[in-house]
Amino acid sequence: MAYFCYSCGNEQHFEVKVGVKVGRRDSCPHCGVDMHVCKNCALYDESLHNKCREPEAAFIRDREAANFCSHFDFKNKDKHVAQASVEDAKAKLNALFKNLK
Repeated sequence: MAYFCYSCGNEQHFEVKVGVKVGRRDSCPHCGVDMHVCKNCALYDESLHNKCREPEAAFIRDREAANFCSHFDFKNKDKHVAQASVEDAKAKLNALFKNLK
């Protein structure tokens, strides 16, 4: 599986063979942002009230700052690509309706 930084989009390499363990203090070697953040988590969902699909998760104010969330699950390439395609589709729809005005 491939894992990518939410900020710069560069691939992250982990030495762990079973599951990805990202420490709270780990950072992206390319851009320096924290890795154990909501925006890198597979459960992060901007459309939800708490912005997390885990109902037991505590509220985290800064989604781009390192946190201690025990539900953290680094999103993999498939989810990263799916999110990019959703954003691409929204951009195309916006462009389409903008041209109709």
